[in-house]
Amino acid sequence: MATNYVELMDKLRAGEIDEIDISPANFMEFRAAWTNYPERKEIVGTAKRGGNIIYHYESANA
Repeated sequence: MATNYVELMDKLRAGEIDEIDISPANFMEFRAAWTNYPERKEIVGTAKRGGNIIYHYESANA
């Protein structure tokens, strides 16, 4: 079953979750959803050692 990244980003924006951990194997699938996400500029990623990227929500009004 494919991960619903739009739903995860919605939860991130709503404050229901703090972060989304994306592995290198799932990056292209996540990126496809992220590039079409209306508030993508607020979904910010930080690269970690090993290739994982941790995404969090950063309000544009902050």
